[in-house]
Amino acid sequence: MAVIETAAEVRRQAGRPQRDSAGMTERVREILSWYESDNPGTKTNIARLLNHGYLAGTGKLVILPVDQGFEHGPARSFAVNPAGYDPDYHFQLAIQAGCNAYAAPLGFLEAATARHAGEVPLILKLNNHDLLHDDKDPMSAVTGSVQDALRLGCVAIGFTIYPGSAHARQMYEQLRALAEEAKRCGLAVVVWSYPRGSGMSKEGETAIDVVAYAAHIAAQLGAHIIKVKLPTSHIEQPEAQKAYTRAGVPIGTLAERVRHVVQSAFDGRRIVIFSGGAKKDNDEEVFDEARAIRDGGGFGSIIGRNSFQRPREHALRFLETIMKIYSGELS
Repeated sequence: MAVIETAAEVRRQAGRPQRDSAGMTERVREILSWYESDNPGTKTNIARLLNHGYLAGTGKLVILPVDQGFEHGPARSFAVNPAGYDPDYHFQLAIQAGCNAYAAPLGFLEAATARHAGEVPLILKLNNHDLLHDDKDPMSAVTGSVQDALRLGCVAIGFTIYPGSAHARQMYEQLRALAEEAKRCGLAVVVWSYPRGSGMSKEGETAIDVVAYAAHIAAQLGAHIIKVKLPTSHIEQPEAQKAYTRAGVPIGTLAERVRHVVQSAFDGRRIVIFSGGAKKDNDEEVFDEARAIRDGGGFGSIIGRNSFQRPREHALRFLETIMKIYSGELS
């Protein structure tokens, strides 16, 4: 099989962040120091994520997640770019783009991981939710195990919680048990924290107070890396409105809201990355969001549909631009 030329290899020609004699940058060492209770195996796998791809050593992450086939259906996910029906396509895209990691459910990883062993860090998504019977209080089914993640050579498990759902308590307990097992086995824990439920308005799912709360809940449940949606300036909870007003929390710009969400995850001592959301036809809109994430102190993006629903060459240029924004090569 031909070796895939990656963006990370191109970056080596242009210089990378300064590393010490052990090959670690000061920023990565700082981030690892935040996880004081974790064993060497887990810290090594967090370092593998941070030291891979185009953004290696910068402390920033761009991850390709492809769980949308399960979550939204294959046609809605891949018909616009039929190459995406092939699990191998997503491995190749993540590798060529120089992503820090590739995240997917069990089936997609099993289908092609042997062909790409060691080429990109993997995150096994351990629970998934389908839309064939959608409900206002969702709960994902557990569809993989920590042992599956170890067998496939993953660096981390992924798990979705829905704060605000009537089933949130059960999801929190599932996550606690899986996170305990994962950490015992030296894996990192990535939590998708997506507020949703019958007691919450649609606007409330991305409200600044709710997204910040969701990030904090994920941190309290032991997440190493937290994925949330970009927050709006809407405030959902009346008591939160009083607190934001009384404290004068700045939330007028997206960068300010990102900063507040990151602050809510242990004062920025947990890695918080932001969802790319539904596909946007205007690339500049996504680039502006990346600039706001960078300027607000966010750690990067996890971009699925906005990557794999574009033709490959477009997707590679698109991801390269986002990575250059995070690296500071583009303003």
